[in-house]
Amino acid sequence: MNDIQVMNHAADNIRILAASMVEKAKSGHPGGAMGGADFINVLFSEYMVWDPTDPTWTGRDRFFLDPGHMSPMLYSALTLQGRFTLDEIQELRQWGSPCPGHPELDVVRGIENSSGPLGQGHAMAAGAAVAEKFLEARLGSTMMQHTIYAYISDGAVQEEISQGVGRLAGVLGLNNLIMFYDSNDIQLSTECNEVMQEDTAAKYRAMNWNVIEINGSDVAQIRKALDAAKQEQERPTLIIGKTVMGKGALKADGSSYEHNVKTHGAPLGDGAYVNTIKHLGGNPENPFVIFDDVKKLYADRAEELKAIVAKRKAAEVAWAKENPALKAQMDEWFSGKAPKVDWSKVEQKEGSATRAASAACLAELAKQVPNMICASADLSNSDKTDGFLKQTHALKKGDFSGAFFQAGVAELTMADMCIGMMLHGGVIAAMGTFFVFSDYMKPAVRIAALMGVPVKFIWTHDAFRVGEDGPTHEPVEQEAQIRLMEKLQNHKGQDSVRVFRPADADETTVCWAMAMENTDTPTALILSRQGIAKLPAGNNYEEARKGAYIVAGSDENPDVILVASGSEVSTLESGCEALRRDGIKVRVVSAPSEGLFRRQSAEYQEAVLPYNVKKFGMTAGLPCTLEGLVGIGPNSKVFGMKSFGFSAPYKVLDEKLGYTGENVYNQVKEFLNR
Repeated sequence: MNDIQVMNHAADNIRILAASMVEKAKSGHPGGAMGGADFINVLFSEYMVWDPTDPTWTGRDRFFLDPGHMSPMLYSALTLQGRFTLDEIQELRQWGSPCPGHPELDVVRGIENSSGPLGQGHAMAAGAAVAEKFLEARLGSTMMQHTIYAYISDGAVQEEISQGVGRLAGVLGLNNLIMFYDSNDIQLSTECNEVMQEDTAAKYRAMNWNVIEINGSDVAQIRKALDAAKQEQERPTLIIGKTVMGKGALKADGSSYEHNVKTHGAPLGDGAYVNTIKHLGGNPENPFVIFDDVKKLYADRAEELKAIVAKRKAAEVAWAKENPALKAQMDEWFSGKAPKVDWSKVEQKEGSATRAASAACLAELAKQVPNMICASADLSNSDKTDGFLKQTHALKKGDFSGAFFQAGVAELTMADMCIGMMLHGGVIAAMGTFFVFSDYMKPAVRIAALMGVPVKFIWTHDAFRVGEDGPTHEPVEQEAQIRLMEKLQNHKGQDSVRVFRPADADETTVCWAMAMENTDTPTALILSRQGIAKLPAGNNYEEARKGAYIVAGSDENPDVILVASGSEVSTLESGCEALRRDGIKVRVVSAPSEGLFRRQSAEYQEAVLPYNVKKFGMTAGLPCTLEGLVGIGPNSKVFGMKSFGFSAPYKVLDEKLGYTGENVYNQVKEFLNR
C-alpha cells in the first residue's frame, strides 16, 4: 500500500471499531464517528505530540472533544495509540467500563475533558489555550510550545456558547487553538439545512479566525490544513471539513447508508452492520482487530514521538537549570496543591458588604498567587472582582502578562473557559457575576462538579436586596438550586460543589480561604450587595470551617435556635435582644455551608443543632433552603420568600417583606407560643 492507502485503511479501522462498539452495546452514535475518522486518524498518527511513557507531561498537545456522543471515534483512535485495549472498548456504555457513553476526564488515557452537552468542550479548549498563553508569558516558550486541538460538530456551532467562544478566541488571537469543524450536515433528528443556513466560514472570519475549508475525508487536504494552522501566528484556526455521516456504511440491501440521519444515534442493525464491516475490510465475526499496517503506522509514530519528546524534554531540562526558581514555581503550579496565602494581610472593614469583603480577599490573591486568573462577565465593578483587576491588567491579544479575563456578557462561555484553564493545568481560575445569572452557568457548574475541577464561582447580589432592579435580578430559587448540588457527590465520591454564603466581612475571609484550599471540587461564594453588620464580638470565625457554628447566645439548653446564612444571620441577631428581655434563651447559628456541616461528626452536629430543641430559620431564598438544617414539623419553622419579590430600595424591601429584627421577634414569639 502507498501512504494514502495506509492512512485510509487506518481510518476504516477506526470506523470498524466505532461501529462495532455501538453494535455490541446496542446503543450509541456510529455515524458521526465514522465520518470523522479521517481527520482524527491524521491528527493522532501524524500531528499530536504526547509522551507514551509520560502521558501527563505538561508539554503535551491537548485534544478536546466537544460532541461527546462521538466517543467511539475517540476511543478507537486512542486504542490505536495503545491507551485502551480491544477488550476495554468492547465494553462501551457498560457498568464499570472505562468507556462510558460520553467520554469522562482521564488524562492518562488521553481524554482531556468530560464532554456531552454540546458547545462546552470547545469552550474548555479555548480556555486551555488561554492558560497556555498565560503560562508562556510567565515561563517562556520553551515550557509552553504545545498546541490545543478542538473537535466540534454542527450541533456545537448551533449552541449559543459557540458565539462567545468564537468572539473571545478571536479577540485574544489564540493562534495556539486549532479547531476542526466536522460539517456533515446531519443532526440527530433532522438535516442541518432545516435549522441552519448561515455562512459559518464568514461568521468565524468576521470574528478574526483563520478559516480553512476542506474535504474532511481527504488525507492530503487535512494535512495541508493542519500545516497551515500550525504556521498561523495571529488568529485561532477553524478547519471546516465537509464530512459524510456514516461514511462507508451500507444498508442490509447493499445500498449506501451514508449521509443518513438514522446512522447518527442508533446501531446500524444486523444486516447493515454486517455489510458495512465487510465493505470496510473487516470481519463481522471478529471485528475488534487492529490491521497490521495500522499497527505499524502507529508504532512508527510512537518511535517518531520518542525523538520529538526527547528533544523537547532536553530543552526543558536545560531551561530548568538556567531558571531553577521558575522551575520550582512551575512544579508548584502544576502540582494541583493549594497555594500558600497569608490571609492576615486581608484588611476588612466592619459592616461592609460581603462582595466588598471578597474584593479585599481578591486583592491579596492577585498579589500572592501569581498563577491565578480572575474573570468577570462584564460586571467587575459590581461583583467586585475589580479588587483583583486593580492589582493587574486584562489579558489581551499579544499580551498575556496580565491576569484578568474580561469575558463580556457570556456567563456560560466564561465558566467553561475558566474550567478549561484549570484542565490545562498550572492555573487557578475564579469568575464573577450576579447570583441570578448563575442560571446561565448551571451546565458548566454541573460538568465542573462531575470532573472535580476546583474553579471558584463568585456570585454577588445574593437576594432581593438587589432592590430597585426588581424581581428580574433578584435571586430567590438560586440558592436552593445550588444547595441541592451541595448535597450531591459525583460518581467518584467527591463533593459536587462546596457552597459558602458568609454572614459578614470576616467570615468572608475564612470562606475564601476554604475556597482556595479546596482542590477537589468547585466552590461557590454567594455574596451580598448591601452592607452587613458585624457578628457579635468574640466570635471565633475559624469555626466557620465546620460549615455551621454558634455565633451568639446560649451554649447550653437554649429554648430556641435561630439559624441562617449570609446577611440573615445579623437580622436574626438584631431580634434577639427583645427575645432575651422576655427571658427566652436564644442561640444564633451561622451556617455558611450545609454541605460542610453535614460532613462533621454526629456529635458536633448535635452540639450545634440539638435534635430536641426548637429551631427557627430565616432565609432570603426559598424556605426549603434551610429545611435540611431546621427540619420540618411542629418544632421547626423557616421564614423565607414566597414570591419573586418587588422593586424598591432594599431597606424598604426588608421592611415590607419582614426581614427585620422586629419581625424576627414576632415570628419567634408566635412560633414558641403556638
